[in-house]
Amino acid sequence: MNQVMKQLLRELPAVHHFTHNPQILEWVHEKEIAEPFFTEVVKEVIQEIRKQILEGTITELSDENVWKTIQERLIQSQRNNLQPVINGTGVILHTNLGRAVLAEEAIRQMTEVAIGYSNLEYRLEEGKRGSRHDHVEDLIRRLTGAEAAMVVNNNAAAVFLILREMAREREVIVSRGQLVEIGGSFRVSEIMKESGAILQEVGTTNKTHLRDYEQAINEQTALLLKVHTSNFAVTGFTHSVSLEELVQLGQKHEIPVYEDLGSGVLYDLRKHGIGSEPVIQESIEQGVDLVSFSGDKLLGGPQVGVIAGKRRWIERLKRNQLARVLRVDKVTLAALEATFRLYLDPKKAAQRIPILHDMLLSPEEIKKKAYTLQKLVNDFPIEIKPEQSEVGGGSLPGVFLPTYVGVIQHPSFPAHEIERRLRKGNPAIIGRITKDEYLLDFRTIQERQIVPLAEMIKERLQE
Repeated sequence: MNQVMKQLLRELPAVHHFTHNPQILEWVHEKEIAEPFFTEVVKEVIQEIRKQILEGTITELSDENVWKTIQERLIQSQRNNLQPVINGTGVILHTNLGRAVLAEEAIRQMTEVAIGYSNLEYRLEEGKRGSRHDHVEDLIRRLTGAEAAMVVNNNAAAVFLILREMAREREVIVSRGQLVEIGGSFRVSEIMKESGAILQEVGTTNKTHLRDYEQAINEQTALLLKVHTSNFAVTGFTHSVSLEELVQLGQKHEIPVYEDLGSGVLYDLRKHGIGSEPVIQESIEQGVDLVSFSGDKLLGGPQVGVIAGKRRWIERLKRNQLARVLRVDKVTLAALEATFRLYLDPKKAAQRIPILHDMLLSPEEIKKKAYTLQKLVNDFPIEIKPEQSEVGGGSLPGVFLPTYVGVIQHPSFPAHEIERRLRKGNPAIIGRITKDEYLLDFRTIQERQIVPLAEMIKERLQE
């Protein structure tokens, strides 16, 4: 150990230098920080600095700098890890940023249910125990035309439960071109393996015919599975079997047909010229036995997996022991019920459900938001120009929506530094960098966020 290290270690303040300081303790009390926790943080910081001294990474030391480090650690500890951000990426269903933004009606219902007790599993009319499935089942039936329905905690769970109950140690026939991989490297084939179902691939990557399914049917076949490729598109020399054809084949051989829709749609976006995603009602009308879809994608609700279809199969799924393992809580059910109720009036759904509202925004409405920000930030130029947005979240692949972006031009900071500074703000601002330009896409920036966004830009981009 050299003389510099020895001197720095002698100068390193003791724990009581901070924990017994009246001015520091006053600050700690003002911030409502518990003293035992404060003492722990002081010890941690001093120990870390001691280690850095011994490693030779610190050559100067002062009480002021040590206290500043302790303060930063304490302030950081007061922040929740899960924080709201301003989404300026233009990706409406951004998986990393929480996917669908909930409607105000859903948020109100969540708060009302969470703040006290509720009739989660209690029938008020009869004064008897009830089922949590009852709160949304009638709404799902009404909206989709299904005989029955249930909800689990996400669509991957729905797939797992259906395969486990319907096809454990038996064969499930699926087109090779539909063995998709969803977010987080979860593959349909792996979920099938974990469920105990035996995968029977038919066809090729680009072409599968009805005869491929029929030739694969045997006494071990438990299920015909159709996976909607909602997160990619295969074009060119292709052929796939329609759901209607698959249902007819299933009925002929008395084998149930299950369609995994992935990102389910209740509002027909095709009438607005947005993609070609089929609505859930169409699958039910074509006679499918079971269908499952996500709640936090194009539906615009909380994270759930919705299963709808024939009553005989839904009742079997409800009785499976895994249904309890995969069930959702009261707050999630409250948000889902409120979201479904909005769909009873399609016009209201398009206006009140944020995912639909943002997708249906006109370029002129988006441009107006962009120019509002431009007027509020006059410290440096923000160029407004047309661009394209994505839906994201593994939904509507290849569909781009016209939008307007603000290109922030700073005299001193390059794009990556602008990105870093705004990302570190409170609230954090998440934009995108394209061709060395920092862009904010106003399709996903809400009206109420424009003023705080402007203030944060001015604060964080000061030289």
